[in-house]
Amino acid sequence: MKRFDGKVAIVTGAGCVGTGWGNGRATAVRFAEEGARVVAVDREPERLAETLERAGALRESIHVAQCDVTDSKSVVAMVADAISAFGRVDVLVNNVGGSAGGGPVEMSEEVFDAQVDLNLKSVFLTCKHVLPVMERQGIGAIVNVASTSGLRWTGAAQVAYAATKAGVIQLSRVVAVQYAAKNIRVNSVVPG
Repeated sequence: MKRFDGKVAIVTGAGCVGTGWGNGRATAVRFAEEGARVVAVDREPERLAETLERAGALRESIHVAQCDVTDSKSVVAMVADAISAFGRVDVLVNNVGGSAGGGPVEMSEEVFDAQVDLNLKSVFLTCKHVLPVMERQGIGAIVNVASTSGLRWTGAAQVAYAATKAGVIQLSRVVAVQYAAKNIRVNSVVPG
């Protein structure tokens, strides 16, 4: 149907920790199937090789970018690279995330901080540096991937993951209201 023909989409976490289809990899390829030019982002560039392989002939519309989305300078460079490659950013999909087990007693402060950076600060930083681009364009859409763990107990103590995914949901709500009048939509998706 080519619903995204002429659009540019940044997808973070577009590689995958293992082989096969992960959410980010599938999202990047699906955007390409729908006609978008895609900036496939991952901290580990070798993870993007399979994304390109699975895209087949559509790999020509996918630009890969190495970026640590927990680091502001890295995010600034990635957004500049996307603008250099395609001239605009219409869609941002914040897909990066990961969980660590444990409650407040078992979990180290270092692990908690790392979870906050990976799952929540990453969303803040990409929004921080992509929103001005969308605002200049007068249009844009941001999709932040959350989790059912951000809504309820899901069977395991993963206090930092649950707290940060709840934070992603609320961050999305606040930014959605703030930018609605500027024609920028912000949503969170809760897989499962």
